[in-house]
Amino acid sequence: MTYEQLKQQKQLILLDCVSGSTAYNLNVAGSDIDKKGIFIMPQKQLYGFERQDQIANASNDEVYFEVGRFLELLTKNNPNILELLSTPKEHVLFRHPLIDLIKPVDFLSKLCLETFAGYAQTQIRKARGLNKKINKPLDAERKSVLDFCFVIYNNGSIPLKEWLKKHGFSQEECGLVNLDHFRNVYLLYHQSQLTVGRLKGISSGPDADDVQLSSIPKEVGNIAVMNFNKDSYSIYCREYKEYVEWQEKRNEQRYQSTLSHGKSYDAKNMMHTFRLLSMAEEIALYQRVVVKRGDRDFLLKIRSGEFEFDDLMQMVEDKMEKITDLYNKADLPDNPDVEKTDELLVRIRTEFYQSD
Repeated sequence: MTYEQLKQQKQLILLDCVSGSTAYNLNVAGSDIDKKGIFIMPQKQLYGFERQDQIANASNDEVYFEVGRFLELLTKNNPNILELLSTPKEHVLFRHPLIDLIKPVDFLSKLCLETFAGYAQTQIRKARGLNKKINKPLDAERKSVLDFCFVIYNNGSIPLKEWLKKHGFSQEECGLVNLDHFRNVYLLYHQSQLTVGRLKGISSGPDADDVQLSSIPKEVGNIAVMNFNKDSYSIYCREYKEYVEWQEKRNEQRYQSTLSHGKSYDAKNMMHTFRLLSMAEEIALYQRVVVKRGDRDFLLKIRSGEFEFDDLMQMVEDKMEKITDLYNKADLPDNPDVEKTDELLVRIRTEFYQSD
């Protein structure tokens, strides 16, 4: 079933809501209108091969969850699903009476600390990553193995490239042999020391992921000892790849917005971090999911970049400590009751198909 087919069979839709920033009371000029909902598969399709967990439109700003998948995610205290079930009435476009059987309070558990606050922590990691990318951008030209090699020199060490320049050597004229019992440490030789044979060079080229070894006669003495900081090079390669992918895929409008407020973090991302943390706190205190945000002014101040990044991080740390303590004391089950949820799903399907 496609999105278009679902819209033509509206009798299969059990819940249809405006979601996202509008439901949160955080919409501003230019905000997108998102929708989420619940549908039920036709009985014949349920018994066949073509089962579907969710359906979305091409832009993915309208998403509908099949009722079985919806209830499964409820038992995992998925934040998006709990929010959908608790959508404010003014943003509910359609609600089938069977949805009244699914009560948010029956699913709230201490697992919400992990899901709401855990998702917030994921957003924080993204914010930290963006902060690092903006304040410590990587060079356009990718570094090579040679940039992470160092030679022992004058009771210390100097970069390999500097050592090569001092001696008028090229890396292609040199060769390496492992130094026993030392990790990533090599004896270094130069082509001028050999009467026969060719050295392979220190690396095979700019895209190499390691140094390469040459065959050296035992009687030839090394002219230097070199270390390749392979661990640092591996970390650099990963970060460089992430940086390039981020440049290619980043939302340019949001990125320019980040630059415009001059705080070097994704303000919208941080706003939702605090929204999630506050919702986790409210679940522990009041056993309910508050979708429409009463703290709109504070959250929009974050979005507009009125706080320094380090101050927000300290606020997050303080809030997490408070929330963790609240969940330790909260009168909530450890997890939702999966068996009762299974019975609820059977009841919903049975009543819907009997009335169809």
